[in-house]
Amino acid sequence: MLGAYAVLVSQNDGKSPVIRTDIIGKHKIGSGSAPQAVIQAIVVDPLEKHDMKITDVDIYAPELQNSEITMPAGAGDVPLANYKMIGAMAVKRGEIEKSQLMSFTAEHGMIGFAPTQGHIPSGVPAIGHILRAIKEGRARRAMIIGKGSLFLGRMTDLFDGISFIIEKNDGQAADDELMDKDEIKKEIRALVAESLQNLAESLSGR
Repeated sequence: MLGAYAVLVSQNDGKSPVIRTDIIGKHKIGSGSAPQAVIQAIVVDPLEKHDMKITDVDIYAPELQNSEITMPAGAGDVPLANYKMIGAMAVKRGEIEKSQLMSFTAEHGMIGFAPTQGHIPSGVPAIGHILRAIKEGRARRAMIIGKGSLFLGRMTDLFDGISFIIEKNDGQAADDELMDKDEIKKEIRALVAESLQNLAESLSGR
């Protein structure tokens, strides 16, 4: 059986859920490879920079491996482990009580359902479900988390990870999206012409 999955990303239409490109979590070399350090880098840090709490995100979509596959193989319930770690960080930050940890995993997580190969299960398969939840008003904000590369780990002993936020549209398209298309083309041509002129001058030694 051959499956495929695609996500169309286009300009803001004022109604579809939007990707917050200003809230991006990145795992850097110096972040550390311990589970807590990874979650700190790709979940907590980007939220902190925008004065947001862990509980401000309604749905987290980390490694969504199907536990019916991973548990018999001895890898445990991977999504649940991720949600417990995110919840533990919320407890540490005083956002929830320790007794609320399991309810946090139920309210902000989902059961793993994706194949276990590579980055396939890391967040992306949940996007369709998340978009529907946002459009139906069952969620306002979700975080897509991609982390963990077996190939990279074997080659470098390092971890990798990135995250981004999808949230409800506020109903207002960005200013540049409201501009006339001809004006946008003119601006692009002007920028390209200026760049080419600067390049020519630098090559001529001016």
